[in-house]
Amino acid sequence: MALDTSDFKTGMGLNFDGEIYVLLEFQHVKPGKGGAFVRTRLKRVKNGSVIERTFRSGEKVEPAFLEKKKFQFLYKIESENEVVVMDMDTYEQVHVDANTLGEGAEFLKEEAEVIGLTVNEVVISWELPNFVELKIVEAEPGIKGDTVSGSSTKGATLESGAKVQVPYHINEGDVIKIDTRTGDYIERVSRG
Repeated sequence: MALDTSDFKTGMGLNFDGEIYVLLEFQHVKPGKGGAFVRTRLKRVKNGSVIERTFRSGEKVEPAFLEKKKFQFLYKIESENEVVVMDMDTYEQVHVDANTLGEGAEFLKEEAEVIGLTVNEVVISWELPNFVELKIVEAEPGIKGDTVSGSSTKGATLESGAKVQVPYHINEGDVIKIDTRTGDYIERVSRG
């Protein structure tokens, strides 16, 4: 059942040119001369790139039925660059290439919830939590008043194995909040 451009709604999935897209925004345009058209901004689900595309008014497009499924991150298999997640509905364990999780996967710890965006029961992309709270397992010593180095941060290793830069007052054992999209330290949640 193909959709007409008049059926477009923000957030819907579209399937054309062999790719799946999410409709970010659209605008119906009726110029003084020529036929009406629909100007759109679409996000390619596979890699997250955003494109602009114009459709003729009344043009037919195949819908893609996108579904979000909850998964729980279980553990990493470092030797194979894989992670294991569990479908929260069926409790089935699924092996996933760590690279497909995208940026921020290094900040996942056991039992973290991730969302799988599926089309026809096949996961085509992953949404990770924007912020996580992780314990610091190793931190460089911070020397108060050390202005010679010219830096106000030091290196730290988190319980997930990720390495980040934190302010000097953060110590081993502290729990900190991290933005998984950028890898930046946000705040200290609790002292160790």
